[in-house]
Amino acid sequence: MPGDSLLGVPVGVAAEEAVRIAMRRDRLLASLTLTAGVGLVLALPFALKAGAEFFLPLTTALVIAVALIPVLEWLERRRVPSPLAALLCLLTFLLAANIALAAIIVPAADFFRLLPTRLDRIQDNLAPLFDLYSNLETYVNKTLRQVATTPIRQPRTAAVAAPGSILELAATSAPAVIVQVLFGMLIVFFFLSGWTRMRQRTITGRTSFDGAMATARVIQDVVDDVSAYLGTITAINVVLGIVTGVALWAIGMPYPAMWGGIVALLNYIPYFGPVIGAFLLALGGLMTFSDIWMAMLPPAMMYGLHLIEANAITPFVVGHRLTISPLLILISLSFWGWVWGTLGALLAVPLLIIIQTVLGAAGKPDIAGFLFEHGTLVQQQRGRKRPAADAPAAP
Repeated sequence: MPGDSLLGVPVGVAAEEAVRIAMRRDRLLASLTLTAGVGLVLALPFALKAGAEFFLPLTTALVIAVALIPVLEWLERRRVPSPLAALLCLLTFLLAANIALAAIIVPAADFFRLLPTRLDRIQDNLAPLFDLYSNLETYVNKTLRQVATTPIRQPRTAAVAAPGSILELAATSAPAVIVQVLFGMLIVFFFLSGWTRMRQRTITGRTSFDGAMATARVIQDVVDDVSAYLGTITAINVVLGIVTGVALWAIGMPYPAMWGGIVALLNYIPYFGPVIGAFLLALGGLMTFSDIWMAMLPPAMMYGLHLIEANAITPFVVGHRLTISPLLILISLSFWGWVWGTLGALLAVPLLIIIQTVLGAAGKPDIAGFLFEHGTLVQQQRGRKRPAADAPAAP
């Protein structure tokens, strides 16, 4: 009928052509989105690694600031001005961090300075193990002698240009670590001092009431989860360090407070931290005691206490609210440890909690559905099946 055509083209054919054009457009958009997403995922780790001098102190400062927000809000509820409350939070954190580091670093420097003088005792303790691997030791010594007799190429020294100004001299002379610490302290202070206003602007800037409530919920969940995790884990680690220090003091291990601080600090790194702590305690035991069984008692005691803490105390205290998949923890540890080293491993779990909280509120991306239901792959499969469906039936 004439009414069934549009400019000489049947309506059914025009509709099918419109559907085909829409499918090609969706396939193109899906391909572009997939390509951009893969490129971003592949490039982001290398960008973070290359820009570690900027991203590492920034991320560390933001995590610390988020953990200090409950203290900030407690002070603000008592009518303390935001800048003063932020300064008090920062000073309290710096005081606690300096006390902890001083209790670890100063005795550790004195203790491990004795390592060259204790090599004979360590060798005597490990003599039975050395006897079992005498053939391997002979091969290693032979290889080391070959390496030692190989001539060493003298490295070329490049001339360094003198600084052209006082500002350039100060910039090149200041250690990078000090600059990063100062940068992180400023980030924490300004983030905390402007936290209340920033949160209000973020919530009130939404165009709908539902959007404002969702934004407020996400912000509060991130603050609650990160602060609850760090606060709970810090309390558990401090108790574990104290108990470990007392146990080591009971068996005559020198510097028990230092070892307790090391155990507490390394316990922030899941799985790998306690292993490193046990290794350091084994080295300290070999340096201190003349009997190998007594030397292995400190790491055995420390790891036994860690197993009790990890399997009984922490699950009971933390509960199911902050339960994280062990697979995700391992992936986060390996990723952030590769990107930023030891400090990245310390930040792995807090960053994982933040990412999980944001994705849980915003909705996890359905990558499988994007690829196989509405994305590029399903369109290609339909295109392959179309010729078979359009083929004429056999007589």
